[in-house]
Parts: sequence; structure tokens; C-alpha cells
Amino acid sequence: MAEQALARTTHLCVVAHQDDLEIMAHHGIAACYGRRDQFFTGVVVTNGSGSPRAGAYASFTDAQMIDARRQEQRRAAELGRYNLMLQLAHPSADVKRPGHAGVHEDLAQIFGACTPEIVYLHQPADKHDTHVAVLLRCLEAIRALPADRRPRRVVGCEGWRDLDWLADEDKIGLDASAQPELALELIKVFDSQVAGGKRYDLAALGRRRANATFHTSHATDAASAITWAMDLTPLVADATLSVREFTLTHVEKLRCDIAARITRLE
Repeated sequence: MAEQALARTTHLCVVAHQDDLEIMAHHGIAACYGRRDQFFTGVVVTNGSGSPRAGAYASFTDAQMIDARRQEQRRAAELGRYNLMLQLAHPSADVKRPGHAGVHEDLAQIFGACTPEIVYLHQPADKHDTHVAVLLRCLEAIRALPADRRPRRVVGCEGWRDLDWLADEDKIGLDASAQPELALELIKVFDSQVAGGKRYDLAALGRRRANATFHTSHATDAASAITWAMDLTPLVADATLSVREFTLTHVEKLRCDIAARITRLE
């Protein structure tokens, strides 16, 4: 059953934590929602044991939090009508170890079993260590595939760092306007986070709205919600390309843009 679901996947998102899918990849979830020709598959790599907790969840043990977050992710998958939901439950410490056999084997099997039209991953300028580690482990697994089996489009989505700083020509605007009620309900499913002290329901949707409005100063809004993404396809096409240098090139473009504008207007 899982093999068949993977094989028909058109939109694949691989993330670190429960609720990252819903925050990062609403573009793909909405594109596949209620469709019979488009299929969204979500993969959560870690077990969620390190989640912050407060209120009703303040006294939860790591084991209780793992179970709570697993159940929340299952409910989100049902609500969003995902094609397949995989929770790999690796400890974050294992994901942060390059070459960890268990992590690599799981990701290699997943990427090797599907040919999605688009893959959503974390972005390399993210400030959460586990997010960046999951991205790197995914790139390692994809790069190990034969060139003709690698995804043709891979994007890195904003999470614990926005991507509005990218040069406009480098921004990929993932239109997240569709299914706005679903977008809110999907994030509210994660009660252990929202009621536990992290208002992702307000923050994620607010960021999408802000992205749409602040995208351009001289035109009306073309969308009501946008998730910014970085094109990671070059890192997949060329396995020798340094992730660090690729990312820092984008940072340097920002520096040059700022310097040029100030110089021009001084």
C-alpha cells in the first residue's frame, strides 16, 4: 500500500518536525486536496521529543510528547486528505550525524520509490539546526540516486527564517491562497504547540499574508498568501555543488543589493 502511494506521489514534502508540513507546504497540500490526479505525500523525519511544552502539556514526558505529536500529525493528514503520511521517528541527534545509516536508508528508500513533480524541503539558510540537518540528509539521499531518477524540481521553503531577503529574481512564490479555511484548521490540529505556547496558527498565516502584500511596492496584491521558497534544483542536478557556497551566494547578492541602493541614493 505505501509503495503504491509513493509511486503515485506528485507533491512530496520532507521535513524535520510535525507541523512543518502544514507551515511550509500548504501550496502542495491545497494543490492536491480533493484531486484524483495529484497526490501529496508528507514525511516527518524526527520524533518531536524536543518540542517546547506549556499549559496542559507542561508536565508531559518526552514519550508522551512524542505520542501526542504523532497523533496530531495523523489527524492533519486525514484532514488534509494526504496521499501518504510517513513519520520516521528518528531522534534529532541521529539526523544531525552525517552518514547515519538508519536515516540515510529511510530517505533513500523514499526518494527512490517516487518521481514527484515537486519536492518541498527546508531551506539552507534556516536557523534551526534540525531543519538544516534534515535538508542535508535529504540532499545526500537524492544525490545518491542516478541522475535520471532525481527530482526535477526541488524547493527550500521558509521556516525558522523567512526568505523575503532573497533577490526578487531568485524568489519562488508558492501561492498559498487556496483553501484558506483548511490552512488554518491544519495548523490548529497541533494543539500541543498552539495551546502549548507557540501560536503558529497566527504566525504562519500572517507571514503568508505579509509576503503577498510586501512582495512589491508598485502593484496590487496578486495573491492573498505566499510562501517564499528558494530553488534548490541546482544542488540536485550537480552533486558537486557546495550547499554552503550556494547559499552564501544568495547572501552576497543581498549585500550587493543593499550597498548598490545606498550608493545610488546617497
